[in-house]
Amino acid sequence: MEKKLSFLGIETSCDETAASIVQENKDGTAKILSSVVSSQIKEHEKFGGVVPELAARSHIENIEFIVSKALKEADVKIDEISGVAATAGPGLIVCLTVGLNFGKAIAGFADKPFVAVNHLEGHALSPGLSGNIKFPYLLLLVSGGHSQFLIVENINQYKQLGTTIDDALGEAFDKTAKMLDLGYPGGPAVEKFAQKGDKNYFKLPQPIINKAGCNLSFAGLKTAVLRESKKIKNNNQLKYNLAASFQETIINILRKKTEIAFNEFIKFNGSKNKTFVVAGGVAANESIRISLKEIAKKNNFKPVFADIKYCGDNAAMIAWAGIQRYKKKLTNNLDVEPKSRWPLDSKAKFMKGPGLKL
Repeated sequence: MEKKLSFLGIETSCDETAASIVQENKDGTAKILSSVVSSQIKEHEKFGGVVPELAARSHIENIEFIVSKALKEADVKIDEISGVAATAGPGLIVCLTVGLNFGKAIAGFADKPFVAVNHLEGHALSPGLSGNIKFPYLLLLVSGGHSQFLIVENINQYKQLGTTIDDALGEAFDKTAKMLDLGYPGGPAVEKFAQKGDKNYFKLPQPIINKAGCNLSFAGLKTAVLRESKKIKNNNQLKYNLAASFQETIINILRKKTEIAFNEFIKFNGSKNKTFVVAGGVAANESIRISLKEIAKKNNFKPVFADIKYCGDNAAMIAWAGIQRYKKKLTNNLDVEPKSRWPLDSKAKFMKGPGLKL
């Protein structure tokens, strides 16, 4: 094997047990030698969401096999890699601990550099798995636990422009799916049902659409969906209509808030390198992708999406973030602890809780 920078990445922040070997090519692009993801959907679907204790137990049972499989598929031995990266937060502590400790054990045993990766930085840098991308760029990160607009200035340098003040977008999709009894995970289910419905049938609220900059709110929308869902009973067409109306409302909110974020980015960086990156699990939604591409082109921004395979939680993005941090000498000692909350912009105001002023 050529002596190129390569990392083992490990991801266990929620309900996916994932491992990957990623190598950096001479031109700075990524070569994904393996990416193994073990989903726990069947274990959690009867509960309509992730049960932390069950997820952690599954990680413990699977982590050694998944890492071994990633190494085997990549045809790489531990002593041939440059370092180890593992998600250290944010996420469920009982889940994070499994992958983080396993990664630290491998790094310690093999005497390899170790990088504790912020899961959000993994998403933020994930488009780099498909090609080179220049800093700075505007990022919309939309996942099960996070919805944020950020300026990605460089590795480890982030400026938050806006965030959700209540539910994350992926959470809103999951809860809507549960209200409509569409199954779990909610995002793909709502998207599928929305294709059969009338997106203009229900008039749903767009919380804080005309205030609070590019901050987001989805709790009021979720409550409106709950209210309408109780009237539907077993009428499938109305379910389709409500799913479609919910998704269309989300699209309208994102379009409006994204245009505000474009203006903020231009204030920060001027009119050069107008790149708009969308990452995270919700970025896999085709209707949202199409809409955000349209709004980006309308505003002369270049839209860049993470590859569908790497929108959801995966270890390739963790390995890639590990490589980038290692190059900046941002490694960690083996006593690093997991964090349930870990904002990319440490100076950003915490935007949840009672008494919040917008």
